[in-house]
Amino acid sequence: MKYNFDQIIDRKNTDCYKIDSLKQRFGREDLISLWVADMDFLSPSCITEALNKRIGHGVFGYTFASDGYYNSIINWLQTRHDWTIRKEWLTFVPGVVKGFAFAIDEFTEKGDKIIIQPPVYHPFRIVSEELGREVVNNPLLLENGRYYIDFDGLENIIAENDCKMLIFCNPHNPGGRMWTKDEMAKLAEICYDNNILVVSDEIHSDLALPGNKHIPFGTVSEKAAHNNVTLMAPSKTFNIAGIVSSFAVIENPQIRKRYFEYLEPRELNQGTVFAYTATEAAYTGGEEWLDEALAYIQQNADFVNDFLNKNIPQIKAMKPDASFLIWLDCSELNLSQDELVKLFTDKANLALNDGTMFGGEGEGFMRLNIGTPRPVIEKALNNLKKAVDAENILP
Repeated sequence: MKYNFDQIIDRKNTDCYKIDSLKQRFGREDLISLWVADMDFLSPSCITEALNKRIGHGVFGYTFASDGYYNSIINWLQTRHDWTIRKEWLTFVPGVVKGFAFAIDEFTEKGDKIIIQPPVYHPFRIVSEELGREVVNNPLLLENGRYYIDFDGLENIIAENDCKMLIFCNPHNPGGRMWTKDEMAKLAEICYDNNILVVSDEIHSDLALPGNKHIPFGTVSEKAAHNNVTLMAPSKTFNIAGIVSSFAVIENPQIRKRYFEYLEPRELNQGTVFAYTATEAAYTGGEEWLDEALAYIQQNADFVNDFLNKNIPQIKAMKPDASFLIWLDCSELNLSQDELVKLFTDKANLALNDGTMFGGEGEGFMRLNIGTPRPVIEKALNNLKKAVDAENILP
């Protein structure tokens, strides 16, 4: 590989949420941090070079999104995802979570019902509830270690509730599932026919692992194209979450007009000079780095799966189609969730995400971040093996 993903970089004392908030979050600082969904790899040099060049200019006045910025996104979506979009469909948003919060504000009212599909990225629930909306759960079906959409359950929910929005996770976090065109087309038809707006969080879209290909929700059918707000970003892809550069893609002119008119008077569609610079650099020069990073992440995923099968068969790794997150099924350990968390944190010295933060359906699960050098993962798994062995938890 051209890039060295085995390099271990000390992130302490950089206000790194993953590392520097361990004491506050877990009560101790001596944990191997494998929780927050960012990577421990250096971002591609094309980004740092572009930022350094811009910093070297020395003047950081008001800026705007140039044609180069827009064209980098348009070309990336075309070449990477076979999605032909237009400049007028695009707008900057200051983060994907903020992006769906804006959609909730604009397209629903307090007390309205919003559908989510747990276990799923927890801000879907948290943001909706904090904005005064009622969350309606359409839990995913778990079959043979893989998640599926419960369409019968969805239709029953819609028949019994006046729902206004469905927030969709594509690819799925935490399970790493990439949805098929047929699945999404069926979801799109149900939502369109019942006047339920789909907000599609596609922040992990660029992280399809080798052999998989992301399908944007907006491409699967006419009903999908005309009934969605799609949110994307280079942040997870190129490990630049701290720069905050996301964008929305909206084809339907009526939906687009309302969303854009929500953003514009609040100047929420205005990015920083560094957001624009980093995005353009990433999408024009970062493809080689990304392909190597995905190959390395796949090797990490294979390593985790092989290690668990051989050494801790009570824990099953859900094979991800996309992203650097692995959903660990720990149900065969026969521990309560509190006991499970203590096993990882207090006995194995590991900081992972408690599965129940993604909903009650996450009970018995933990989420592992493998976007880190393999020696770190190897040490973490050896810690976990010793902890399980010490507890005498037999297969």
